[in-house]
Amino acid sequence: MKLIVRAPAKLNLSLDAPFTHSDGTIEWRMVMTSIGLSDFVQIETNSSNTIKVTSDSGFLPGDSRNLAYKAAEIFLEKTGIDTGLVISIEKHIPVAAGLGGGSSDAAAVFRALNDIFETHLSLDQLAKMGLAVDSDVPYCIYGDTALVSGRGEVITPLQKLPKMWFVLAKPNVSVSTPRVLRKLLKTPISHPRTDELLRGIAEQDYTKIVTNLGNALEAISMAEHPQILTLKQRLLKYGCDGSQMSGSGPTVFGICRTESRAKRVYNSLSGFCNEVYLTQVACERIHQS
Repeated sequence: MKLIVRAPAKLNLSLDAPFTHSDGTIEWRMVMTSIGLSDFVQIETNSSNTIKVTSDSGFLPGDSRNLAYKAAEIFLEKTGIDTGLVISIEKHIPVAAGLGGGSSDAAAVFRALNDIFETHLSLDQLAKMGLAVDSDVPYCIYGDTALVSGRGEVITPLQKLPKMWFVLAKPNVSVSTPRVLRKLLKTPISHPRTDELLRGIAEQDYTKIVTNLGNALEAISMAEHPQILTLKQRLLKYGCDGSQMSGSGPTVFGICRTESRAKRVYNSLSGFCNEVYLTQVACERIHQS
């Protein structure tokens, strides 16, 4: 059997780390949304009893270092299903960009295998499996717009965002998430106004949403990579109503109320940055047999 699943990128509208647990893990409080920029993950079963991952991107490993591979391994182990798999990933989300591409690919594998083998696992059960892969996987299993807390496993769905457009720009730098998180443990941070953002979403108040974006990791990544700040400033200069970094970076996004304004920003930024994307909040994921 063959199944193709859409794996949308995620954006952090708010990212806070209120405290660190005694075991050194970070307590997160984040507002995330899924966007139209997506990978496509095809899964095909066979009788080989092996897992094979291929991709049209030269940057992804095909072994257990790949999050999609890990997801398949965990799902088969937990369910006791004996099968071979070929996982083919069509990449559109930039790699190591703060957009959760690898986590979304892994989430797509969990959802697809749940459908293929009719295991009828709930999203909560899949999310608990997903936490063993990466802290963003539980959110990516749920998708849409949600408040994410705990170590990444507590997902509270929120209302859909009001209509808005996103312009994404990825500078040509690499950010080490483990390095950023190590610095987070030693650096005083500015906590975002997450409660105000949540009120803005509940009230469908576009202005309140764009004025209460926040990312506690932004200052840490910007200190090492000033290109992030430059892109953020340009997004605002060219006409976005709000802008910030997603995840640990380096991708920065801006928000516009209208498509026409977003296209003008996109065109202005395209001459300055090689990787620029124009997208909206994700529609329903595509499943094809």
